[in-house]
Amino acid sequence: MSKESIKARELKRIRAVEKYAEKRKELKEAGDYDALQKLPRNANPCRVRNRCKLTGRPRGYMRQFGISRVMFRKLALEGKIAGVTKASW
Repeated sequence: MSKESIKARELKRIRAVEKYAEKRKELKEAGDYDALQKLPRNANPCRVRNRCKLTGRPRGYMRQFGISRVMFRKLALEGKIAGVTKASW
């Protein structure tokens, strides 16, 4: 489990990216890189890290499900993810 402060910081970054997305796009098209540099650093989309919705784990994230591999395995074996079955051949 991640600390709540880390999860909150990540949400703050996501909100900043959404808030400044339009302005960043306009500045990039205009080629005004000086003004672009003056925007907050956390407004850059590459600063956002994908995290598990349940635990906040940053690694082993599966985009299709929005959770980490550890939670995916646990929920899949319990049958809580629709359409996912254990492979056998």
